[in-house]
Amino acid sequence: MEEKLKELKTNLSLMRTYRHALGIMNFDFETIVPEKAREEEADTINYFSNEYFKLANSDRMKELIVELYKNKENIKDPLDVSLVEKLYESYMKNKNITPEFDLKMSKIFSESYNTWLKAKEAKDYNLFKDIFKKVIDIEEEAINLREDKLDNIYDNLLNDCEKGLIQEDLDPFFLELKEGLIELINKIKSSKHVIRNDFLNRKVPIYKQELFSKYLLELNGYDFSKGVLSTTEHPFTSEISRNDSRVTTHYYEDMVLSNIYSVIHEGGHAIFMQNERDIDHDHFINDYVSNGMHESVSRFYENIVGRSKEYVHLIYPKFIETFDEFRDVSEEELYEAVNIVNPSLIRTEADEVTYGLHIIIRYEMEKLLANHKIGIDEVPNMWNKLYKDYLGVDVPNDALGVLQDVHWTGGFGYFPSYAIGNCYNAMYLKRMEKEIPFKECVKKGDFKTINDWMKNNVFIHANVLSPKEWIKELTGESLSPKAFLEYLNNKYKEIYKF
Repeated sequence: MEEKLKELKTNLSLMRTYRHALGIMNFDFETIVPEKAREEEADTINYFSNEYFKLANSDRMKELIVELYKNKENIKDPLDVSLVEKLYESYMKNKNITPEFDLKMSKIFSESYNTWLKAKEAKDYNLFKDIFKKVIDIEEEAINLREDKLDNIYDNLLNDCEKGLIQEDLDPFFLELKEGLIELINKIKSSKHVIRNDFLNRKVPIYKQELFSKYLLELNGYDFSKGVLSTTEHPFTSEISRNDSRVTTHYYEDMVLSNIYSVIHEGGHAIFMQNERDIDHDHFINDYVSNGMHESVSRFYENIVGRSKEYVHLIYPKFIETFDEFRDVSEEELYEAVNIVNPSLIRTEADEVTYGLHIIIRYEMEKLLANHKIGIDEVPNMWNKLYKDYLGVDVPNDALGVLQDVHWTGGFGYFPSYAIGNCYNAMYLKRMEKEIPFKECVKKGDFKTINDWMKNNVFIHANVLSPKEWIKELTGESLSPKAFLEYLNNKYKEIYKF
């Protein structure tokens, strides 16, 4: 077994080199590639991605994985056992996918991304719908090749993103969340308290926003010796390697808060990546954190930390110093403004309270599409209807509607992770507040204490445990929206004085 493990890890080391190169190419593709070079660069990425797939699914790799899995009780190191189990799970998903089919999928996803950029710029879903249909079809085709697939296509996609959570789990979860959010929104609507918002769209030069973004990242604990800050159409964070976790944002001159909270959010992802255990990297299990776990961390820094009264108090002097455009805005006015509840069009700009409804809309849309309840031509109208029904807003065009997110260029299943993450972090916040003086640490800017707690509790077993095991070990409870709804009600009762 030791010899076979050694051979396996030699192969994984070569695969890691390919992934490193692919990570750099993909980052370039989504940040600085010239418009006319997109197709050529996509072809290069697809080629190397396919070569990686061939390495990962070679006959010898399959033999090693199957044999090690069958004899895993003879493997001494528990982390090696975990690696073998995860590789076997991946093997079962991909064993019937040929390199030719993998290349076909990669080309569809690349074409989908490039087409989405053009369609969003033109504000025209019709430019995107044909390739969108291909994305949905190729995902379903890939799942149908699995020998151990779940009966429902969408359940497989959900399970791929958040192992163990399928529609049977998420339908009641989202129903309870939706009812709780609507009840809170109605209380806020009935409040007589008026929050000042006349300054939210003042123009701020990009160079000032860049300076403030770097200040925020460093303040929160992001290590610039292991990362960079860049720009893109739709912000993301990319773990290129053990010592290279990159953050992106999108600057708007008249939406300074958009960048601030985008940077804090993406920085949260990167702080997670920069604090993963070396032992996880050494055992090749550093890439097995679920989407919900990751979103719990990014949204913890963005909202629970970043929109807290203590954090606004901490950054207010630097905010006013950097942005003299806001010198007439008091600390209390800034705090209330970053927490204003106002149903809106754009998910990434949504407040903490209405954000969950944006996710529920996408969850319901994905179910309808994946389960063939609506056709590809019906998507914009269904989207617009749900936004009117749930948020009371009219969608003026496709760029501000169905084309606003990049996620569907690569398939379904990710969106629920944001709402799941919100509920995870509200659950572990309750434990954190018992073990460290959380609010006082934020107020003083003591992120070492906060980040050490996260590292020793939230991050430590995230690559090894399933989501259900992880949240149970962390909080003693199963996933539920109760703690999140309690957190929101307590916070917004104080802000809106109801």
